[in-house]
Amino acid sequence: MRRSMLFLPGNTPNMLVNGPYLGADALILDLEDAVAPSEKDAARLLVRSAIRDMDFRGCEIIVRINSIDTSFWQADIDAILPQRPDLILLPKSGSAQDILTADEYITRTEERLGMAPNTVRLMPLIETALGVENAFAIASASPRVAALFLGAEDLTADLRCQRTKEGREIEYARTRLVTAARAAGVDVYDTPFTDVNDDAGIRTDAAYAKALGFTGKASISPRHVEVINQVFSPTMKEIDYAYEVMDAIRLAKEQGRGAIALRGKMIDAPIVNRAQQTIAAARELGLGREDAQ
Repeated sequence: MRRSMLFLPGNTPNMLVNGPYLGADALILDLEDAVAPSEKDAARLLVRSAIRDMDFRGCEIIVRINSIDTSFWQADIDAILPQRPDLILLPKSGSAQDILTADEYITRTEERLGMAPNTVRLMPLIETALGVENAFAIASASPRVAALFLGAEDLTADLRCQRTKEGREIEYARTRLVTAARAAGVDVYDTPFTDVNDDAGIRTDAAYAKALGFTGKASISPRHVEVINQVFSPTMKEIDYAYEVMDAIRLAKEQGRGAIALRGKMIDAPIVNRAQQTIAAARELGLGREDAQ
């Protein structure tokens, strides 16, 4: 279950070594913004070696390559794909054609390496006004796309507005990405909360992102990982209620009843779907029914 994604600079060995112990579900090994142009080659080799040689202790590995409007992105894929990361994070994704361009090159590389199709998935990073407006086309451009990811820092620069803690300036982008991702059947991840010293702020921001429908949230600080994991995990109260819903459904079927009520409220299909999602998440996190009681 991918709740938290922690960025690690691809040119910082000690961060890469410590990454698996920081509690994140996924680690984003960054070859783009965190790395100066003069250090791209060295960072690429370091990340390649880390994926090949390190034990990441079950963390999902995501590599943010350079955008396709640079001269670096194909070399990034050539170096990284043989190590079979879980996903490639594609920055500055602005159109379906961007996804198809990356997908075509990854497909050829997988074929050359004898890898099964779509072994490595894509996560488009939406951080421009054009990308926001094309969100559904991007999400549905290829079966390789596994999720969308909102990048608010570059987006607000493109929108020519200030980035604030309250996030009102990205309200439209957030809801647009969630709707597009769900319509395309993929996951969707919220932008990092950038004030690493505001513990209350990250909890508020993560809770709001969850309420909007995001699958999880990225972080640039290890301090935020635990809070993100807590917010995007089902609570024991939610797990209890989900099992009550499924028990009520089962009992109604045994008794031949069509109308089903629980705690004075009718149980309809959306409630059942949410209950099933909650139980699936709880099981993935090792929270069985006995743990919820």
